[in-house]
Amino acid sequence: MKTQDIKPIRDGYGNALLKLGETNPNVLVLDADLSTSTRTNWFGEKFPDRFIDVGIAEQNMVDIAAGLSLEGKIPFVTTYGVFVSGRAFDQLRNTVCYSQLNVKIVGSHGGISVGPDGGSHQAIEDIALMRILPSMTVVVPCDHFQAYKATMQLAKMKGPAYLRLAREATKAITNENSNFEIGKAQIVNEGEDCAIFFAGTIGSEVMKALELLHDKNIFPTIINIHTIKPIDKECIIKYAKKFGKLMTVEEHLQAGGLGSAIAEVLAENYPAKMKMLAIYDRFGESGKPDVLLDAFGLSARKICEQVEEFVKE
Repeated sequence: MKTQDIKPIRDGYGNALLKLGETNPNVLVLDADLSTSTRTNWFGEKFPDRFIDVGIAEQNMVDIAAGLSLEGKIPFVTTYGVFVSGRAFDQLRNTVCYSQLNVKIVGSHGGISVGPDGGSHQAIEDIALMRILPSMTVVVPCDHFQAYKATMQLAKMKGPAYLRLAREATKAITNENSNFEIGKAQIVNEGEDCAIFFAGTIGSEVMKALELLHDKNIFPTIINIHTIKPIDKECIIKYAKKFGKLMTVEEHLQAGGLGSAIAEVLAENYPAKMKMLAIYDRFGESGKPDVLLDAFGLSARKICEQVEEFVKE
């Protein structure tokens, strides 16, 4: 395995910002005193005149970005997902989305795999909060390659967008040559027993689970729904018709996340049996990432057990 295949997803974001800094003079980056953790310090060191660290003032940061967008700039607002989606929700709703401003919101450290920082810093409701906002695009890439591509594409898109990142280094599922298109699901593996949809870096656990499932002669189709909004309805309906049953895996609350988004599509178009592997009505905890994933039923081992049970039903 190449070293470049195991990296924090936020590295892809940081590298994309450097590229945008070189190619698009309208790109600016704002951070809320977490630039080392979010990798925006890379941009700040190279393009100090286009970098603003507002301090621990997330609401103010969003409003500054809104003003900059009205001047033709493309601001990337960056901090931990739990802070920007919660603390600055009013500004995102009434300033950015209501006016459909061209502001890119980047929420890092999503999910319980944040680890020892605990429940106060683990964003597990951010996807739900962001996808209910009218005109907001929501992208949850699976690795650093997709984070790079998503950042580059979002810079070209008009309108508000939310990009979710994670803290831990995870094995890449894609590579620099893999196709990536916002709004279009990625088929990672074709199988014959059921369909498993995932979003984000939990995909690395799903791929580990796939190996365990193959040892049990279970061959699922694995689908990366990296765009929660607009979601790929055609892909969801296609595999619902093929298998009649779907499973979703996400490092997010069950309410309002990937599973909910897919259930909405199925309810209107092609009702099918679903099983959602997610966080059920509780906050995160402090602990090592691998221990937390197992405790919350999201480790490769637990995913494998749930899929095996689901297929046999």
